[in-house]
Amino acid sequence: MAAMAERIMVPFDGEGSGVDDLAWGQREIWMAMVRQHNWLPVGGVKRLPAGTTVEEIAEELRYLLSRFQTMRTRLRYDAEGRPSQVVSGSGEIALEVVDADDDADPDEVAEAVSQRYQETDYDFVNEWPVRMAVIRHRGVLTHMAVIMCHLVTDGFGGMVMLKEVEARESAPVAGMQPLEQARWQRSPAGHRQNEAALRYWEGILRAIPPRRFADSTDRREPRHWKGQFTSLALHLASRALVARTRIDSAPVLLAIFAVALARVTGTNPVVTRPIVSNRFRPGLAEVVCPLAQSALCALDVAGISFDEALERTRRAAMVAYKYAYFHPGQLDELISRVAAERGPGFDIACFFNDRRVRNRDGATGSAPTPEDVRAALAHSAFAWVGAQDDPFERLFVHIDDEPDTVHMTIHLDTHYLSPADGEALLRGMETVAVEAALDPAAKTGVAPVPAHV
Repeated sequence: MAAMAERIMVPFDGEGSGVDDLAWGQREIWMAMVRQHNWLPVGGVKRLPAGTTVEEIAEELRYLLSRFQTMRTRLRYDAEGRPSQVVSGSGEIALEVVDADDDADPDEVAEAVSQRYQETDYDFVNEWPVRMAVIRHRGVLTHMAVIMCHLVTDGFGGMVMLKEVEARESAPVAGMQPLEQARWQRSPAGHRQNEAALRYWEGILRAIPPRRFADSTDRREPRHWKGQFTSLALHLASRALVARTRIDSAPVLLAIFAVALARVTGTNPVVTRPIVSNRFRPGLAEVVCPLAQSALCALDVAGISFDEALERTRRAAMVAYKYAYFHPGQLDELISRVAAERGPGFDIACFFNDRRVRNRDGATGSAPTPEDVRAALAHSAFAWVGAQDDPFERLFVHIDDEPDTVHMTIHLDTHYLSPADGEALLRGMETVAVEAALDPAAKTGVAPVPAHV
């Protein structure tokens, strides 16, 4: 079907080099990799314009590693296995040229290369954090496959990278790079930020009910399930809510999630960890690196209108985002200490990740009509798409970056939340949004009952 024809070595050199601690955003994603037994590869396949040459792709690869420090960052472990970031000033990396057989489908070959890259273990110490190949079919380049380690960047940094690669930006890179971030985080200002964040987290950890979920009545093997839900109705209803309340779509979707989760689990307040970009902080807006960290919100949504729940969510999220910048290792120590004091079953493994980048602000123009919202309900679709025994969080819901709809991905631990409840959660988000969009006085439908203990 295909064979690697050659490996072209591409030299690079760029500004900045050194060794330091992992910056907080790097450490956050590193700890997730350790928990999930996965190097969290990101990327995929891209069709190439007709006439693209191997030399042009090699030059793009050279540009990427020369310009972005995280593209030439590897790890070093100390005697106790703790990682540091190692940024090299120069080196060389291989570009693979893969020849597809004449009768092969180059789309399938490119996807197979991408899958091979994702499934091959990554060497954090010796390997550059990007794997790139071009697919050649009957002498013509048709595709490129690019897979990066998540330590290179998060979604917002990825958009910066794509923009600068497209323009071949030559101005100095903007913002505080991870080596500089690590130095700032050890400074008095960095210590103050970390200490304030830990105090905020500890206050919530000691005040909330200890459990998010009752034990599941439908434990499955494999244990961890992945599902996807697409809802035009949720998209239109959330747009209508934004137009009516003049509150941004991010807190609108977070409030919808909180109400739906409370309905499914019977637990209130809802305690969740929304993922925060941290790019509103000085010097971090345009940096290509992982910066996202989780916040912590406790949202009381019982016995009130949805609009009141939304206002509570907006206020709570604003405060929580302020304290979503911290040393992840020290936070883990704090959580473990509080959990030991509060007894078995304590957990906060409930995550909400609004990872929209291109489509975060929603559509412009007039708000959808009630008729539009109702008609869209017929187009919703849910499916379970994967299962694994490798560990994952108890609940992790993503809002994906898809235009003109809401596309969600759910990961759940079936030992804590059944597949039926997982599907009910996402469909319930649609229901909550539609009810609130059609009736400004709609209630959350959450009774003020105690949390699971």
